[in-house]
Amino acid sequence: MSERNKEVVRRCIEQAVNTGNLNVAEELIANDYVYHEPTAGEKRGREGFKQLITMYRTAFPDVRLTIEQQIAEGDLVVTRWTARGTHRGELFGAAPTNKQITVQGVVISRISNGKIVEEFESYDALGMLRQIGSVQSSRAAA
Repeated sequence: MSERNKEVVRRCIEQAVNTGNLNVAEELIANDYVYHEPTAGEKRGREGFKQLITMYRTAFPDVRLTIEQQIAEGDLVVTRWTARGTHRGELFGAAPTNKQITVQGVVISRISNGKIVEEFESYDALGMLRQIGSVQSSRAAA
């Protein structure tokens, strides 16, 4: 079961995030899906999932998430990832800069009946905003 759950998360990252195939949400995301992350806020349902992916793919159309590690136990899958992309669209009010970014994060996904029902994500949002120039580093400010 743990390997099957890891595969669900892996397919979601590879197909929805990396290629922009939002149709995969019908197969891999539960109707009552809930996403928790402080920067983007809570998202609900398949439409919330699609909005989240669209927001990041609009800002970084060439985004590529690489799965660095996955650990599964019971109905939970923990995925440590690295994202790389070019800031070519608006993000959180920041105009495109064409700067390359590299960001690391972790997502905890809860799986039920072969679908993702809930996710808690944490990533280096401050580092991402620094890389696109929206936030000045403390060294530069000093």
